[in-house]
Amino acid sequence: MTNIVTTKTATSKTAGQVIVDILERFGVDRLFCVPGESFLPVLDALQDSAIDTVLTRHEGGAAMMAEADGKMTKRPGVALVTRGPGASNASSGVHVAQQDSTPMVLLVGQIARDMKGRDAFQEVDYQAFFGGMAKLVIEIDDADQLPALMVKAWKTAQEGRPGPVVISLPEDMLYDPVHHSSLSPVIIEKPMPDESALDQLADMIKAAHSPVIIAGGSCWSDHAITSLETLAITADIPVVCSFRRQRLMNNLSPAYAGDLGLGCNPAILTRIKNSDLVILLGGRMSEIPSQSYSLFDIPHPQMRFVHIHRDQNELGRVYTPILSIASIEDAVIDGLLARMDTVAETPRINKAHADFLDWTTPIPEQPGQVNMSKVVAWMRDHLPPESIMTNGAGNYATWLHRFYYFRDSGSQLAPTSGSMGYGVPAAVAASLRYPDRPVIAFAGDGCFQMTMPELATAYQAGAKPIICVIDNGMYGTIRMHQERHFPGRGQLTSLVNPDFVKLAESMGCIAYYVDHDAAFPDAMTAALTADRPVLIHIRIDPESITPAMSLSQITEQAKQA
Repeated sequence: MTNIVTTKTATSKTAGQVIVDILERFGVDRLFCVPGESFLPVLDALQDSAIDTVLTRHEGGAAMMAEADGKMTKRPGVALVTRGPGASNASSGVHVAQQDSTPMVLLVGQIARDMKGRDAFQEVDYQAFFGGMAKLVIEIDDADQLPALMVKAWKTAQEGRPGPVVISLPEDMLYDPVHHSSLSPVIIEKPMPDESALDQLADMIKAAHSPVIIAGGSCWSDHAITSLETLAITADIPVVCSFRRQRLMNNLSPAYAGDLGLGCNPAILTRIKNSDLVILLGGRMSEIPSQSYSLFDIPHPQMRFVHIHRDQNELGRVYTPILSIASIEDAVIDGLLARMDTVAETPRINKAHADFLDWTTPIPEQPGQVNMSKVVAWMRDHLPPESIMTNGAGNYATWLHRFYYFRDSGSQLAPTSGSMGYGVPAAVAASLRYPDRPVIAFAGDGCFQMTMPELATAYQAGAKPIICVIDNGMYGTIRMHQERHFPGRGQLTSLVNPDFVKLAESMGCIAYYVDHDAAFPDAMTAALTADRPVLIHIRIDPESITPAMSLSQITEQAKQA
C-alpha cells in the first residue's frame, strides 16, 4: 500500500476528477464498477457526476455488463475495476468484447508509479496481461497527458473493427493536477466503398444463379439492417446470419434463411456449399460460423467469394476473396440498391425461408416433462418483438437460437466467445438501458452459477430482468462431448445445485419453479408484470441434451462407432 500525499490547487482539477469530466463529455451515462482503493479520486468524483455508477458483485460481471451496454449503444461500454485480481477478474468481459468486436473501455487501477517493477502488492503488467485481448493498452503516467490519451482510447475502441481498450491508472497519478483538460474531437473514420467495386459486385449478383449473403459483425446501424432486408427481397438473395447475430435481420422476413451457429440447419449448409456467389457482409467467418473452417476451401473458396468489412485488416485474413471492400455496411447496401432492379419473382428467398420455418417448428416429443422447444416457441408467440434475449454458453442456448424469432435489431445479447455466465450480467445491463422492455436471460444451471451474485446487483440497481435457469443438473455441453469421445465415462460434470428459488428470494427477487410445460406460461406471464428481478427455475430431464438426440442416444452412437 502507498501513502498518497494529496495536493490540489484552486485552479486545477485532479486527474481523477478530469477522468470523470471526460467520460461525461464523451456521452457516458452509465458505468459498471467494483470499487477499489487504487482509484479513490475517481470514485470521489463520481459522487458529483450525473453518470450512473452501477455497483456490481464481481469484476467479471462489471466487464460483461459494460460489454453488453456497448453492444446496445454502439459506443464504448465502460467498466471501472481495481488493480491485480480485479483486473484479472474483468478479463473475462474483455475477451467477450474482443471476440464480439464490441467497443469497450476498461479503466483499471494500478500501483503507484514509484512502486513499479518491484513486484508490489497486486502489481500486474497490463500490457503483457491484456495485450492479446485488447486493441490497445495504455498506462497514464503523466496527468497532463490524460486528455489526449483518453481521446486515443475512445477512438481506438470504435474505429475499424471495434473492440476493448484498457486504461491503466496509477493511483498516485490520480491525485495530480491536470493543467489543461481540453479535448481534441473524437472523429471515427467510416470507410466508404469504391464505386467501381460496387459496379462489379452488382454485376456479380445479377449474374449469379444461387447467391447467398452472410451477415455478421457488430455495430450495424438500424438503417443498414432494414436496407439489407430491402436488398435481399429486391434481388432475391437469401440472408444467413452469422453465429449469434440473428438480430441483423427480422427472422420473420421472407428473405431470412437462418443462422450459422452450433447445431446448424443442414439446409443452410447445403445452400451455401451449392451457391455460386457468397457475400460475407460485416463478418469474419470464424470457427463457429465456418463449421470449424470446413464450409469453404482455404484459402480460395470453391465459389465466388466477396468479403465486405469495415476493417481493411480483416479482409483476406483466412479466405482470399475475388473482391474485397473495406466499408461500413450502410454504404455498400445503399450503393447496391441504387444499382438493382426489383426481380419479378423471389423463388430463392421463398425456399430458404420455408426451410427456416420448417426447421424452427417445435419438436413434438422430448425426454421428460419439459420440452424446451415448446417453451421457447411459447415465448416467440407471446413476447413483444422488442423483447431482449440474453444467454451465456451451453447446450441450453441451442433451444433459444433455434426456436426463437428475433425480430428487432436490439433484441439479442449473446457472446460469440462462448463465455459462460454472460447471460445474467447482460440482462442486468439491458434492463437498466431499456427499463420498459422485457429482458429475458437464458442460463444453464452451470452457466448461471458463474455470475449468479449479479442477481443482487439487479435488485440493488432497480433492474428487472427475468432469469430462466435451465437446470439439468450438469455441465451439459461437456458431458455431451465426453459421451461422444469417451462413451459411458462422463466425469466432473454432475452438479449438486442450491435451491435456486430460495437463493433468488434471498436476493430480493421473485422466483418460480417449473417442472412441466404447462407451468411455464403462467410463470412467465407473472414475471412480465413484476416490479423486481424474477428467476424462473426450469427443471429439465438430463436426457434432453439437444433438439436432435438424447444423451443416451449420443452415448450409444459413440459406442457403435
